[in-house]
Amino acid sequence: MIILDNEHVELSTPYGPMRTHIFRPVAPGKYPGIVLYSEIFQLTGPVRRMAAIVAGHGYIVAVPEIYHEFEAAGTVLAYDQAGSDRGNHWKTTKELASYDADARAVLDHLKSRTDCTGQLGAMGICIGGHLAFRAAMNPDVRGAACFYATDIHKGSLSKGMKDDSLARAKDIQGELLMIWGRQDPHTSLEGRLIVQARLNEVGVKFSWYEVNAAHAFMRDEGARYDPELAHQLYGVVFDFFHRCLGSGDQPA
Repeated sequence: MIILDNEHVELSTPYGPMRTHIFRPVAPGKYPGIVLYSEIFQLTGPVRRMAAIVAGHGYIVAVPEIYHEFEAAGTVLAYDQAGSDRGNHWKTTKELASYDADARAVLDHLKSRTDCTGQLGAMGICIGGHLAFRAAMNPDVRGAACFYATDIHKGSLSKGMKDDSLARAKDIQGELLMIWGRQDPHTSLEGRLIVQARLNEVGVKFSWYEVNAAHAFMRDEGARYDPELAHQLYGVVFDFFHRCLGSGDQPA
């Protein structure tokens, strides 16, 4: 399927305009919408390619620039120590309410599009996995796929390194797909068990996958990339979204 990947929109939020990149099939018709959250580095090459892969399976994918309050539109941070330090700094400078307002803005944009079925999902990697988890607290998100979501177990997202993600897990009405790397130092066994126990406690519908991989194993650059696992888990993700969101109106 041919993908259009050079479109972006400027969405209004209470914390300023947010550039959001749209990846969608060129073929006319309606498709379910997915908000895809990046790592702390924003829309890097690997995230762009991930968005194209997802869109290529019949979805409109919206990728917001998560640090739009702090960085000029279009900014991409490098995969180096300076980029990591800058991204982590903004992660704990940004207001929690801003993360949530961003999610609502992107979801509303997807829902308003004439080429969207109105069925909405979320997906993310690293901090994006946590943001997809929070996006699922919106009742119109039917499914969220969260890859090695950081900080949920510590409650350390946002300004003051304090969030209420575990407390608000009870607000999730759709279904979660939680995927973790067992050798990921950012999501220890103890941390994963804290998240799992909370989801069980509040009765969230979820599937849980743990694989032998390091952090960022889905990123198709660098030594931690595991292409075989990525291929397998993309299949899991597309089965999940097809079940939760349905499909568009294109004939086979």
